[in-house]
Amino acid sequence: MNQLRDPAHRVSPRARTMWQLEIGLEAAAVAVGASIAAVVWVADPWRWLLAGGAILACVTVAVVVPVWRYRVHRWEVSATAVYTQRGWWARERRIAPMSRVQTVDFAQGVLARVFGLATVTVTTASAAGPLQIEGLDRTTALALVDELTRKADLVEGDAT
Repeated sequence: MNQLRDPAHRVSPRARTMWQLEIGLEAAAVAVGASIAAVVWVADPWRWLLAGGAILACVTVAVVVPVWRYRVHRWEVSATAVYTQRGWWARERRIAPMSRVQTVDFAQGVLARVFGLATVTVTTASAAGPLQIEGLDRTTALALVDELTRKADLVEGDAT
């Protein structure tokens, strides 16, 4: 039996730091909200235990999830397909043949620009939606967009 291997390339190591900051900011907001709710609506001594538990859970998520995501997120491009693996809890592996590639997009959010990272989105004729490769170094992402566009154009030219 053949087993599907991991794609060859990891995303940029800076993605881990960016994800840590993103999740840390979200976790801080959740921890503050949960702590305020616990102090306002829960009776002593449970309010402090609940607030502490919320803070501990948020810190754990902010530390663990980015490392886990970084270990899982991978990508690869061959002459005939784009292959991605992503997720942190649920894993998704997708292979899109070049003949199905419709558009290739480059995007950078505010934090991604600060970290010099970008996301490449490959839209295909699939009902599963587009493939996304998040956390790429900006230069790598721009080169990948050019490569995928060129390869998809060659495949389209061969079909006509």
